[in-house]
Formats: sequence, C-alpha cells, structure tokens
Amino acid sequence: MGKKGKKEKKGRGAEKTAAKMEKKVSKRSRKEEEDLEALIAHFQTLDARKTQVVETPCSPPSPRLNASLSTHPEKDELILFGGEYFNGQKTFLYNELYVYNIRKDSWTKVEIPNPPPRRCAHQAVVVPQGGGQLWIFGGEFASPDGEQFYHYKDLWVLHLATKTWEQVRSPGGPSGRSGHRMVAWKRQLILFGGFHESTRDYIYYNDVYAFNLDTFTWSKLSPSGTGPTPRSGCQMTVTPQGNIIIYGGYSKQRVRKDVDRGTQHSDMFLLKAEDGSEGKWSWTRINPSGAKPTPRSGFSVAVAPNHQTLLFGGVCDEEEEESLEGDFLNDLHFYDPVRNRWFAGQLKGPKAEKRRRRRGRKAEPGGADKQAAKGPSAQEPLEVVREVVSEDGTVVTIKQVLAAPGAAGQLESDDDDGPEEAGVAPVEPSPRSNAMLAVKHGRLYLYGGMFEAGDRQVTLSDLYCLDLHKMEEWMVLVETDPESQEWLEETDTDEDSEEAEGAEGGGEEDEDEDEEEEEEESGEEGGEEHPSVAPGELFADYLPRTEQHWLRCARDSVGPGAPERRVLRAAQALAQAFYDGSAEGGPREARFPVA
Repeated sequence: MGKKGKKEKKGRGAEKTAAKMEKKVSKRSRKEEEDLEALIAHFQTLDARKTQVVETPCSPPSPRLNASLSTHPEKDELILFGGEYFNGQKTFLYNELYVYNIRKDSWTKVEIPNPPPRRCAHQAVVVPQGGGQLWIFGGEFASPDGEQFYHYKDLWVLHLATKTWEQVRSPGGPSGRSGHRMVAWKRQLILFGGFHESTRDYIYYNDVYAFNLDTFTWSKLSPSGTGPTPRSGCQMTVTPQGNIIIYGGYSKQRVRKDVDRGTQHSDMFLLKAEDGSEGKWSWTRINPSGAKPTPRSGFSVAVAPNHQTLLFGGVCDEEEEESLEGDFLNDLHFYDPVRNRWFAGQLKGPKAEKRRRRRGRKAEPGGADKQAAKGPSAQEPLEVVREVVSEDGTVVTIKQVLAAPGAAGQLESDDDDGPEEAGVAPVEPSPRSNAMLAVKHGRLYLYGGMFEAGDRQVTLSDLYCLDLHKMEEWMVLVETDPESQEWLEETDTDEDSEEAEGAEGGGEEDEDEDEEEEEEESGEEGGEEHPSVAPGELFADYLPRTEQHWLRCARDSVGPGAPERRVLRAAQALAQAFYDGSAEGGPREARFPVA
C-alpha cells in the first residue's frame, strides 16, 4: 500500500514538473514568437494576393530537409511541401508545393491561393476521401540565425481534387510543436509527441491527440499503461491489426547550465484501442526480435506494400561535454509487426549483370555517364572504404578492392584471390538524415535530406527510387553535386570590427558609403519585385511591432553604455540580416524611422 502510494505520488510530481516547465517555456517564448508572428502574417498577406491556381513545369526543387513527401491517393504523383535550407549564414523556410509525375518523370510547381505559412518539421497525412486530401499540422518557422523559433499549432487541408487550401479551426488541439508524428487511423488523425523550443528553454512531449475527420474536432487521449517518454522524430505507423507502433526518437535534457544531454531512444511501444473502441486506449511496451537498427535520430520512415515499416538512414550522435559529432547512415531496416521482428534490408543487385564478366576484364569504352547512373562498373581497380555500424554501436571500417565490372552490390575483398566475379560499389543514396520518403506502387522514393562535412552542412536535392518487390538496386532519378552547393562562412568578426569603427568615429563617411552601396544595389535590382516584400515598403511599415525588439537585441549585442547611434546601427543590421534570410529572392532594405 505504501509503495503504491509513493509511486502514484512520484507520478503526480513528474506531471507537475512537466506542467511548470511547459508554462515556463511558454512564457519565455511568447515574446519572441510575437516578433515572428508579424513577419508570418505579412507573408500570408502576400500569399493572399494570389487569386488563381498557377501550375508551372519546373526543374527539380532546390535542396531542403524536414519537408513532407506524400503520395497522391488516385494519381501517380508525389507531393512535396515546405522544408528548410541553411547556407552557412541564414536559414530559409518554404511553403512551396511541388508535384512529381512518376510516369513522366517531371516536376510541376503548383501555386495555390492562401497556402499555409512557411514551415519545416511539420507532419503531412494523405486520406482518400473527397478525391484525396492532404492534412498538415504544426511545424516551425525559424529566424535566419536559427536562434528564434515559432511553433505552429494550426491544421490545414489541401483538397487535391479542387487544388484549394483550407485552414481548419478547431479548439482543444495540441499545443504548438514540431518534430511530432501523425498517422491516419480509421476516420481520425492520431498525433503523438514533438517538441517546443525557445531561445532559452525547450520541452518535449509524449501526449496523444485525435482529430475526427467527420466532426472536425480534437480530443486528447489518455491511454492507460506506461507509454513512451517525451520525444520527437520517432517512428509512428499503423499495423494491419489497427494498432499504432511508436519506435525510437530523440529528446534532450539540461544537465547543468548551458549544457544539454541528448538521448537517442531505441525502445518500442504499442498503442492499442481497447476492444476496438475509439475512446479507450492503452500503452504496451514491446521488445521486437531480429536485427534491430542501431540507436539514431533523424531517420526517415515509410510503409512498405506488405504493411512492414521501412526505416532509412539517420545520424548516430556522439556527444562530448562541448562538442557533438555524428555518423550519418544510409542503411535500410524493415519492421514486421505481425512477427514483431526487425530485419536488415539487403539489396540483391541487378540480375542482368550477374556473371556477365570475369574479374580482370576491362569495361567497354563509352556511355560512362549513363552507366554510372544505373550501377556502373569501373574500368580501373577501385578501393572502397565503408564504415559499418554494428548492433552495439561499434564502427567497423572495411576496405575492399573492386576490379572489373560485375554485379552491383557484389563486393569482393582484396584478400580473395579466387575466380569469383567482382562488382563495383552499388549506386545508393549517400548517408544522410532528415530525408523524405514515400512509397507508391511498391516503389520507395527518397528525396533530399542533409549530412555534415566538418563544420559544413550539406543539404541535398537528389531523388532515388527502389523497387521494394525486387530489392535489386537503387535508381537515380535526380542527381545532385554537393560540391557545387553554396556555402557561406560566418562573418561575425568582420561585422563586429565594422561596428567598432563606427562607434569610434568616422560615422558620417560610413553612412555616405552605406547610402552609395544601397543606391548601387537598387540600380542592380532594376526594380524587380521581391517575391515576399512589395516594392517601396520599408521595415517599419510592415513590422512596426518589432522595432523595440531589434533595439533590445542591439543593446544586448553592443553592451551597456554604448552610444545610441551605435545601438541604432546594430539594430538596423540585425533587422536587415533577419529580412535577408526570411524572404526568398535576395536582400531587402530595412530602415528604422529614427535618426
């Protein structure tokens, strides 16, 4: 009796602590979210000026991650929405809608009036009713420096038949968040987890909500049993039996001031509607067998034709006191909910290439570029270095020497002197995290994502396809060259030195030079309309609420006692940098109505 009482008391204490933390985060983030709300509202005003649907054939979308890739329920199409991109200095957010026609291998940009605001790390679910509907909830908008965030709690539906966006306003839904997961279950949308982050604090969630697609109402579920701890970025899929699986995810907690410790979860839970009822749910922890994926975050998930869950890639982080290093992955894993078992996805290699050539034969000249896209063979011996992560997390480096052409995926060690045929390294997506996956007609499509090379973040825009029935080889539909991607180094030192010079003297000359540069930039633009800011508008005209915010940030930046003129210059620079990164199409002048 006593032990049970203590356990219940401890549970209530944890709930109170979580509630206090959520209130604390909400209070601190309210001000910065108000600053971003004005910018978001301005973008929505500009989007509202579009009065008709415009469909434009286009090249593949620009690099991005944390977008959503969905399959059309009736057509051979993939739908890409939102996402983010970081070029080393600024973060760009998108609310663009692209459609990929599978049969024609072509992209179309679809501009629809009144779309959801720019966002990333949202969730998108397709349901078949009404000619197809794409439901979107939550996500986040970030300032260009990545230090401020606005977390959405809005719900949108794209009516695919009529190509119209609609915001569905219903009370009692989840709080603003990103990194959550959402699935279609019967005639409901079930949402789990996610996180909310402000400049100083953050909170992770493990709550469950249901949205009824018939009544358009939210309800918060209270499953019995012990469920997952708060987390984001987990796997959430529906089993053939009508249950919901939650696997893995990521969360972090503060161990001391300014030091956080991340956790890559690898546990699995079953969320079940008791007796098939939609009102009563229960949590059960399950322990699957088989070749389990190594702990990771940022992995991507899709559902295979046989109702198995497919998991791709991600990153395995190694955290030290003041540093974070990650090993990016590109492996495939399948979870069979009927057998409660994991198994690794192994590619067989193309049948037509097997036993075609012997080791030591030279490849025929010509067509090298086309061969490279289909799983080519090398004309010269090739040393391939691969890192394999074992189940316990150990990284094993394997060196292989591949000579003469052969079957893709049939790698031969340089220790093997036998007459076996050798193949080259198979064509496959590079290791990455936060990619987008979708399955259509038994084929897996993979788009974009990111990986890190030193201090550089490489964002991808490639598109791959894998036949899940044959499991032979990846096919490259859109190639990308990471080396050609723009990467801007930070220039904080230069900006600080310029501000210092302005504070010490020579201010009038600096102002004259700034005005000349502005005139030159204006002349170069040639009056071209900015896609996010109408010509002739000034910063104070469309963001009057944030003027004091920029002045406050500037005073924190330059320090107490700084001359007011220097504070104004710093505020101008901060506001300008913000607008440069929050709108597409290049810089935009931002001035304060202060002398």
